[in-house]
Amino acid sequence: MKRFIYILAAAAAFALTAAEADAQMGKRDYINGGWQFNGTVANNFVQNGQGYGAYIEGGYYLTPMFAIGGFASFNTNNEYIPKQTYTFSDGSALTTDLDRSVYQVPFGTTFRVRFLRSEVQPYVQAKIGTEYSVQSTYMSTFVNRHDNWGFYMSPEVGLTFFPFHKTDFGFQVAAYYSYSTNNNKSYDINGLNNVGFKLGIAF
Repeated sequence: MKRFIYILAAAAAFALTAAEADAQMGKRDYINGGWQFNGTVANNFVQNGQGYGAYIEGGYYLTPMFAIGGFASFNTNNEYIPKQTYTFSDGSALTTDLDRSVYQVPFGTTFRVRFLRSEVQPYVQAKIGTEYSVQSTYMSTFVNRHDNWGFYMSPEVGLTFFPFHKTDFGFQVAAYYSYSTNNNKSYDINGLNNVGFKLGIAF
């Protein structure tokens, strides 16, 4: 009888340990969030990289390796234009320096595939949704501002890792490219292209 009790106790301990390990390595739901560095490319309005951004995303693994979820993020990219003279079609002119700004807020759906169910989980992800953007020019006496909406898509490659044994707290690092169809004829913007990387925490 004692031997039988010992066997049951050992089986229960093994099952509990396996469940705890599975909670860390292969749990179905996830939440990631943190800091985002974004670089704007392929436009003449603002073309630089800055770290004024953040993101949050979460989802559920429908299978052990494939998840669907949602995301939202924001980025601001600024560029200073030294003082120069601008002439207009009516013959007038203005001499001033400028501060240009592009503010972007995409949100939508994520599709993620992870390649391992372990403490280290590399993945690829596609984000599809919509983007709200504001393009602004700050002059000495006024602001010229335009806002618009567009379709948004973004492929991403990343890694989540859980260095603390038997916990669901970890870290995330990822790199991405994004494109949105936002247009601004006043600034000759036909779509917004971005590249960047993310550093955050994972649950």
